[in-house]
Amino acid sequence: MADADKTQFNLIIGAGSGIAGALITALASEEPDSGLLLVSRKPVDLPESASVPVHQFRCDYSEAGIAQLGQDLSPWYGRIRLVVISTGILHNDSIKPEKRAEDLNMNNMLEVLRINTVIPTLFLMKLLPALRGEQPCRVFTLSARVGSIADNHKGGWTSYRASKAALNMVIKTAAVEYARRAPNVKLIAFHPGTVDTALSKPFQRSVPEGKLFKPDFVANRLLTIAADLPIDGDASYLDWAGKSIVW
Repeated sequence: MADADKTQFNLIIGAGSGIAGALITALASEEPDSGLLLVSRKPVDLPESASVPVHQFRCDYSEAGIAQLGQDLSPWYGRIRLVVISTGILHNDSIKPEKRAEDLNMNNMLEVLRINTVIPTLFLMKLLPALRGEQPCRVFTLSARVGSIADNHKGGWTSYRASKAALNMVIKTAAVEYARRAPNVKLIAFHPGTVDTALSKPFQRSVPEGKLFKPDFVANRLLTIAADLPIDGDASYLDWAGKSIVW
Protein backbone atom coordinates (compact mmCIF):
# COMPACT_ATOMS: atom_id res chain seq x y z
CA MET A 1 0.00 0.00 0.00
CA ALA A 2 1.32 3.41 -0.98
CA ASP A 3 -0.16 5.18 2.04
CA ALA A 4 1.34 5.01 5.49
CA ASP A 5 -0.66 2.51 7.56
CA LYS A 6 -1.73 5.11 10.11
CA THR A 7 -2.81 7.81 7.65
CA GLN A 8 -6.41 8.87 8.20
CA PHE A 9 -8.70 9.56 5.26
CA ASN A 10 -11.70 11.73 4.44
CA LEU A 11 -14.28 10.10 2.16
CA ILE A 12 -16.29 12.41 -0.13
CA ILE A 13 -19.16 10.80 -2.04
CA GLY A 14 -20.59 12.83 -4.89
CA ALA A 15 -17.21 14.51 -5.29
CA GLY A 16 -18.32 16.42 -8.38
CA SER A 17 -20.85 18.60 -6.54
CA GLY A 18 -20.23 22.23 -5.64
CA ILE A 19 -20.13 21.62 -1.89
CA ALA A 20 -17.89 18.58 -2.36
CA GLY A 21 -15.46 20.58 -4.47
CA ALA A 22 -15.15 23.18 -1.71
CA LEU A 23 -14.65 20.43 0.86
CA ILE A 24 -11.90 18.84 -1.20
CA THR A 25 -10.08 22.17 -1.48
CA ALA A 26 -10.43 22.88 2.23
CA LEU A 27 -9.35 19.41 3.33
CA ALA A 28 -6.38 19.36 0.98
CA SER A 29 -5.05 22.62 2.42
CA GLU A 30 -6.14 22.42 6.07
CA GLU A 31 -5.52 18.73 6.81
CA PRO A 32 -2.19 17.87 5.16
CA ASP A 33 -1.83 14.73 7.27
CA SER A 34 -5.11 13.20 6.04
CA GLY A 35 -5.74 11.68 2.62
CA LEU A 36 -8.77 11.91 0.37
CA LEU A 37 -11.01 9.17 -0.98
CA LEU A 38 -13.22 10.64 -3.71
CA VAL A 39 -16.28 8.95 -5.22
CA SER A 40 -17.99 10.29 -8.34
CA ARG A 41 -19.33 9.26 -11.74
CA LYS A 42 -16.17 10.55 -13.38
CA PRO A 43 -12.79 11.75 -12.06
CA VAL A 44 -12.77 15.23 -10.56
CA ASP A 45 -10.07 17.89 -10.90
CA LEU A 46 -7.95 18.40 -7.81
CA PRO A 47 -6.60 21.68 -6.41
CA GLU A 48 -3.18 22.40 -7.87
CA SER A 49 -1.75 22.78 -4.38
CA ALA A 50 -3.03 19.38 -3.20
CA SER A 51 -0.18 17.25 -1.88
CA VAL A 52 -2.15 14.77 0.24
CA PRO A 53 -2.72 11.15 -0.82
CA VAL A 54 -5.77 11.01 -3.12
CA HIS A 55 -7.62 7.97 -4.44
CA GLN A 56 -10.53 8.38 -6.85
CA PHE A 57 -13.29 5.83 -7.37
CA ARG A 58 -15.85 5.81 -10.15
CA CYS A 59 -19.36 4.79 -9.16
CA ASP A 60 -22.61 4.82 -11.11
CA TYR A 61 -24.62 4.93 -7.85
CA SER A 62 -26.42 1.69 -8.67
CA GLU A 63 -26.92 -0.85 -5.91
CA ALA A 64 -24.20 -3.05 -7.42
CA GLY A 65 -21.87 -0.08 -7.84
CA ILE A 66 -22.30 1.01 -4.24
CA ALA A 67 -21.70 -2.53 -2.99
CA GLN A 68 -18.55 -2.72 -5.11
CA LEU A 69 -17.30 0.55 -3.64
CA GLY A 70 -17.66 -0.90 -0.16
CA GLN A 71 -15.32 -3.70 -1.21
CA ASP A 72 -12.91 -1.37 -3.03
CA LEU A 73 -12.44 0.61 0.18
CA SER A 74 -11.13 -2.43 2.06
CA PRO A 75 -7.50 -1.14 2.17
CA TRP A 76 -8.78 1.85 4.15
CA TYR A 77 -11.12 0.05 6.56
CA GLY A 78 -10.89 1.58 10.01
CA ARG A 79 -8.92 4.60 8.80
CA ILE A 80 -11.75 6.89 7.66
CA ARG A 81 -12.35 9.86 9.94
CA LEU A 82 -14.95 11.82 7.94
CA VAL A 83 -17.59 10.87 5.37
CA VAL A 84 -19.68 13.38 3.44
CA ILE A 85 -22.43 12.02 1.19
CA SER A 86 -23.00 14.94 -1.15
CA THR A 87 -25.50 13.51 -3.62
CA GLY A 88 -28.97 14.80 -4.34
CA ILE A 89 -31.48 16.36 -6.72
CA LEU A 90 -33.91 19.26 -6.49
CA HIS A 91 -34.63 19.76 -10.18
CA ASN A 92 -33.50 18.91 -13.68
CA ASP A 93 -34.87 19.46 -17.19
CA SER A 94 -37.99 17.41 -16.46
CA ILE A 95 -38.30 17.55 -12.66
CA LYS A 96 -39.37 20.70 -10.81
CA PRO A 97 -40.43 21.16 -7.17
CA GLU A 98 -44.22 20.95 -7.00
CA LYS A 99 -46.13 24.12 -6.16
CA ARG A 100 -49.59 22.50 -6.12
CA ALA A 101 -51.20 19.06 -6.04
CA GLU A 102 -51.69 19.02 -9.82
CA ASP A 103 -47.92 19.14 -10.33
CA LEU A 104 -47.33 15.69 -8.81
CA ASN A 105 -46.01 13.03 -11.16
CA MET A 106 -45.32 9.45 -10.07
CA ASN A 107 -42.19 8.91 -12.15
CA ASN A 108 -40.67 12.21 -11.06
CA MET A 109 -41.42 11.55 -7.41
CA LEU A 110 -39.88 8.09 -7.59
CA GLU A 111 -36.76 9.51 -9.20
CA VAL A 112 -36.39 12.16 -6.48
CA LEU A 113 -36.80 9.49 -3.81
CA ARG A 114 -34.29 7.22 -5.53
CA ILE A 115 -31.62 9.91 -5.68
CA ASN A 116 -32.25 11.72 -2.39
CA THR A 117 -33.18 8.78 -0.17
CA VAL A 118 -32.33 5.37 -1.58
CA ILE A 119 -28.80 6.12 -2.80
CA PRO A 120 -27.61 7.70 0.49
CA THR A 121 -29.29 4.84 2.38
CA LEU A 122 -27.33 2.25 0.41
CA PHE A 123 -24.09 4.12 1.08
CA LEU A 124 -24.80 4.29 4.82
CA MET A 125 -25.48 0.56 4.99
CA LYS A 126 -22.66 -0.62 2.71
CA LEU A 127 -20.07 1.60 4.42
CA LEU A 128 -20.63 0.18 7.90
CA PRO A 129 -17.81 -2.42 7.67
CA ALA A 130 -15.39 0.25 6.42
CA LEU A 131 -16.11 2.64 9.29
CA ARG A 132 -16.20 0.49 12.41
CA GLY A 133 -13.13 0.28 14.58
CA GLU A 134 -11.26 2.54 16.96
CA GLN A 135 -11.00 5.50 14.58
CA PRO A 136 -13.70 8.10 15.46
CA CYS A 137 -15.70 8.98 12.35
CA ARG A 138 -18.37 11.58 11.58
CA VAL A 139 -20.74 10.85 8.68
CA PHE A 140 -22.60 13.79 7.13
CA THR A 141 -25.48 13.24 4.73
CA LEU A 142 -26.92 16.31 3.02
CA SER A 143 -30.48 16.77 4.21
CA ALA A 144 -32.54 19.97 4.21
CA ARG A 145 -34.59 21.99 6.66
CA VAL A 146 -37.67 21.33 4.50
CA GLY A 147 -37.30 17.68 5.46
CA SER A 148 -38.44 18.55 8.98
CA ILE A 149 -42.02 17.32 9.51
CA ALA A 150 -42.51 19.49 12.59
CA ASP A 151 -41.25 22.62 10.81
CA ASN A 152 -43.40 22.28 7.67
CA HIS A 153 -45.71 25.31 7.66
CA LYS A 154 -45.64 26.27 3.98
CA GLY A 155 -46.32 23.00 2.16
CA GLY A 156 -45.33 22.51 -1.47
CA TRP A 157 -42.23 20.77 -2.81
CA THR A 158 -43.87 17.46 -1.93
CA SER A 159 -41.37 15.09 -3.54
CA TYR A 160 -38.29 16.92 -2.26
CA ARG A 161 -39.71 17.32 1.25
CA ALA A 162 -40.75 13.66 1.36
CA SER A 163 -37.35 12.47 0.14
CA LYS A 164 -35.49 14.45 2.78
CA ALA A 165 -37.92 13.48 5.57
CA ALA A 166 -37.43 9.84 4.56
CA LEU A 167 -33.66 10.35 4.53
CA ASN A 168 -33.86 11.77 8.05
CA MET A 169 -35.70 8.65 9.21
CA VAL A 170 -33.04 6.49 7.56
CA ILE A 171 -30.31 8.38 9.42
CA LYS A 172 -32.13 8.00 12.75
CA THR A 173 -32.67 4.29 12.09
CA ALA A 174 -29.11 3.70 10.90
CA ALA A 175 -27.77 5.45 14.01
CA VAL A 176 -29.39 2.77 16.18
CA GLU A 177 -27.58 0.01 14.30
CA TYR A 178 -24.32 1.95 14.12
CA ALA A 179 -24.43 2.53 17.89
CA ARG A 180 -24.48 -1.22 18.34
CA ARG A 181 -22.08 -2.30 15.59
CA ALA A 182 -19.85 0.76 15.09
CA PRO A 183 -20.03 2.92 18.22
CA ASN A 184 -17.11 5.02 16.97
CA VAL A 185 -19.37 6.61 14.33
CA LYS A 186 -21.61 9.69 14.56
CA LEU A 187 -24.34 10.19 11.91
CA ILE A 188 -25.48 13.70 10.98
CA ALA A 189 -28.32 14.95 8.78
CA PHE A 190 -26.87 18.28 7.63
CA HIS A 191 -28.78 21.26 6.27
CA PRO A 192 -26.24 23.43 4.42
CA GLY A 193 -28.63 26.31 3.80
CA THR A 194 -29.16 27.67 0.30
CA VAL A 195 -25.82 27.28 -1.45
CA ASP A 196 -24.79 29.10 -4.61
CA THR A 197 -24.63 26.02 -6.84
CA ALA A 198 -26.51 24.76 -9.89
CA LEU A 199 -28.97 22.98 -7.59
CA SER A 200 -30.32 26.25 -6.17
CA LYS A 201 -29.84 28.50 -9.20
CA PRO A 202 -33.52 28.76 -10.29
CA PHE A 203 -34.63 29.66 -6.75
CA GLN A 204 -32.00 32.17 -5.68
CA ARG A 205 -34.10 35.29 -6.34
CA SER A 206 -36.33 34.46 -3.36
CA VAL A 207 -33.44 33.90 -0.94
CA PRO A 208 -33.19 36.64 1.75
CA GLU A 209 -30.12 38.85 1.63
CA GLY A 210 -27.17 37.25 3.37
CA LYS A 211 -28.68 33.74 3.21
CA LEU A 212 -27.18 32.59 -0.10
CA PHE A 213 -23.96 30.89 0.91
CA LYS A 214 -20.83 30.20 -1.10
CA PRO A 215 -19.74 26.55 -1.18
CA ASP A 216 -16.47 27.31 0.62
CA PHE A 217 -18.39 28.90 3.52
CA VAL A 218 -20.57 25.79 3.87
CA ALA A 219 -17.54 23.51 3.63
CA ASN A 220 -15.79 25.39 6.42
CA ARG A 221 -18.93 25.30 8.57
CA LEU A 222 -19.28 21.54 8.08
CA LEU A 223 -15.66 20.91 9.01
CA THR A 224 -15.96 23.13 12.09
CA ILE A 225 -19.07 21.26 13.22
CA ALA A 226 -17.37 17.92 12.59
CA ALA A 227 -14.41 18.88 14.73
CA ASP A 228 -16.58 19.78 17.73
CA LEU A 229 -19.31 17.14 17.52
CA PRO A 230 -19.17 14.39 20.18
CA ILE A 231 -19.81 10.79 19.22
CA ASP A 232 -22.79 9.92 21.39
CA GLY A 233 -24.51 6.97 19.73
CA ASP A 234 -27.35 9.09 18.37
CA ALA A 235 -28.07 10.91 15.12
CA SER A 236 -28.10 14.71 14.91
CA TYR A 237 -30.07 16.99 12.56
CA LEU A 238 -28.09 20.21 12.29
CA ASP A 239 -28.01 23.32 10.15
CA TRP A 240 -24.96 25.15 8.82
CA ALA A 241 -24.69 27.14 12.06
CA GLY A 242 -24.53 23.95 14.12
CA LYS A 243 -28.05 24.48 15.51
CA SER A 244 -30.40 21.53 15.94
CA ILE A 245 -33.45 21.21 13.69
CA VAL A 246 -36.58 19.45 14.93
CA TRP A 247 -37.06 16.12 13.16
